[in-house]
Amino acid sequence: MKRAGLSREKILDAALDLVDREGIAALSMRRLGKELGVEAMTLYYYLPNKDAVLDGLVDRTLAGVAVRPEGPWREWGRAFALSLRAALLAHPALLPLVATRPVSTPGGLDTVERVARALVAERFSPTDALHVITTLATFVIGQVLAEAGRTPGHDGPDPEPRFDPARHPVVGQALAAGLGTARDHEDRFTYALDALLSGLAPR
Repeated sequence: MKRAGLSREKILDAALDLVDREGIAALSMRRLGKELGVEAMTLYYYLPNKDAVLDGLVDRTLAGVAVRPEGPWREWGRAFALSLRAALLAHPALLPLVATRPVSTPGGLDTVERVARALVAERFSPTDALHVITTLATFVIGQVLAEAGRTPGHDGPDPEPRFDPARHPVVGQALAAGLGTARDHEDRFTYALDALLSGLAPR
């Protein structure tokens, strides 16, 4: 039964809030209904099942990623990767979902199609165009997984590893230079991203 004041977007907002607080394992239709003050059956009017909620959360994440495939492809590919990183760091609890659930909603597939067409125009084959998109996305997800335990905006260092400075002098020098700080995570990301992009090319 439709309920006044309830909508698909409001349900997804509540789902995202729940996942942010307690992780993806806490999400169920019964729990989501409780969060919204309705019976779980009421939610099915707006979203047919839990899979639709999960797809909606992936779509919501991708919708926040800036993708403007115009100009040199490596430049907008870099901007896409940076935007995806920011979106994932804002909701790190969604990482297991984004990492394992394929894009299947019309909105998500529209984004993939738009980017793939731009890459095909740059002489990539259709298959390689999708390889480029997947390679960038999985690279970003993997890098963000390394940061997932950190709070967005936190500028403190990671826990310092136990090591012998005499035996591991290079490790010590890197730590002294800021290894493990938020700024270092970002620097590592852009360093690896630029190397990855420079190696991708039409075959």
